[in-house]
Amino acid sequence: MGHQVTLQHLPQRIISLVPSQTELLFDLGLADRIVGVTKFCIHPKEQVKYKTIIGGTKNFKFDVIDHLRPDLIIGNKEENYKVGIEQLKAKYKVWMSDIYTLEDSLEMLLQIGSLTGTEPKAQEIAQTIKSGFENLQPAQPTIKTAYFIWRKPYMAVGGNNFIYHILQQSGFENVFADLERYPELTPEQLQQANPQLILLSSEPYPFKGKHIAEFQELCPNATIKVVDGELFSWYGSRLTKSPAYLQSVIEEAMRNS
Repeated sequence: MGHQVTLQHLPQRIISLVPSQTELLFDLGLADRIVGVTKFCIHPKEQVKYKTIIGGTKNFKFDVIDHLRPDLIIGNKEENYKVGIEQLKAKYKVWMSDIYTLEDSLEMLLQIGSLTGTEPKAQEIAQTIKSGFENLQPAQPTIKTAYFIWRKPYMAVGGNNFIYHILQQSGFENVFADLERYPELTPEQLQQANPQLILLSSEPYPFKGKHIAEFQELCPNATIKVVDGELFSWYGSRLTKSPAYLQSVIEEAMRNS
């Protein structure tokens, strides 16, 4: 983002503004140095509950942040909001990630390791993720897929974002790849796209089994599955768990296609 962060000392009071990066900080062994997280930072469950909530990813409580006196704030370009980040940058060291691909997430992981003095652990996590994805067997032939993140209105994953990249890695050909990053869709657009597979994400909209019939009515020939959105979209250390999960989704989709 054209902004350089220079730290004189290893940060001792870190605030994380993004759930997947919060989990990474804990996995890097920084629990005692994390002072603030967002209300969406739910992992690791037993540890985040002891941290101060600084608001949401798109509405920060600046008075709470001031009270915490952070020496490093870690955010993300897509998940946080520009005005809030600029306000924080005026007072604090703010480091931002910008993630579209698996390579971007590995680079973020290593940079946070470097910023926090946890390089060996960061390299270990990055290597586990890299190996996992190298061993992933994508669907062959590719499967025409729609991945939904919201209903009322329907919103799917388009092109040029991290979930799109993970779908590609899995051999799931995104039928909405040529649209904006997260397009709103009409039922007619979905019918016209005619996907073989429809994946309903558990987040941000909490799709459940009860929603399958609604999509089945629109696309009677498609296979429809509710998937763990965290394992498709969280680009921190949770990616160590993604390849095994993605493989199971791929194998099930291939059996049904």
